[in-house]
Amino acid sequence: MKYTTLLFDVDDTILDFKAAELQGLAKLFEHYGYHLNDSLLKRYQIVNQGLWKAFEENKCTREEVLNTRFGLFFEQLGKKVDSVAVEKEYRQYLNQGSQRLGNSLAIVSDLAKKADLYVVTNGVAKTQYQRLEAAKLLPYFKEIFVSETIGYQKPRIEFFQHVFHKIAPVDLEKTVIIGDSLSSDIQGGKNAGIDTIWLNANQQKANIQPTHTIQTLDEIYQIL
Repeated sequence: MKYTTLLFDVDDTILDFKAAELQGLAKLFEHYGYHLNDSLLKRYQIVNQGLWKAFEENKCTREEVLNTRFGLFFEQLGKKVDSVAVEKEYRQYLNQGSQRLGNSLAIVSDLAKKADLYVVTNGVAKTQYQRLEAAKLLPYFKEIFVSETIGYQKPRIEFFQHVFHKIAPVDLEKTVIIGDSLSSDIQGGKNAGIDTIWLNANQQKANIQPTHTIQTLDEIYQIL
């Protein structure tokens, strides 16, 4: 294989985060007297994505993202809530979302026989471990690297320096990161000096140039 060390993002790369998010939000909103619809979802996503972008840019901490997003969202609806408590409740629902994306189980289990596989994620550690285990993907990865426990997030070079130190020795020319996010996965790979595979399922335009682009995870074999 061209690459012997594969770094996999989790959400919307091997696990269907959108499905888990919708499921979790629907249960949460119902508890607070709201029916999840496109309008509410869009309003929440604007708040949530804005905070996560600030986190990637090192403008706020993960705790600030998690502990303020629902307070800010419900404030727009004229409702005051305990944002930390709402986050805790949402996390319980989200942890149940273990839907795999496409043929990720078959692909990951096959690739684990041919290369060293690792998870690199900006998600919440407890949530990611639970979801990967429930999806039966966890055994195929040699180690799970989560920004929450590392102290740095993708795309920062410090995140990848930690990963490379832990899995040393590593041949950067034979290492590739696979992910759906241009700003964290692809930019992170570029910062780290490794090749990148962008999972562009929605045929978005790229403002950061990946080494390779695929639309489904199955296409990864054409590259590896």
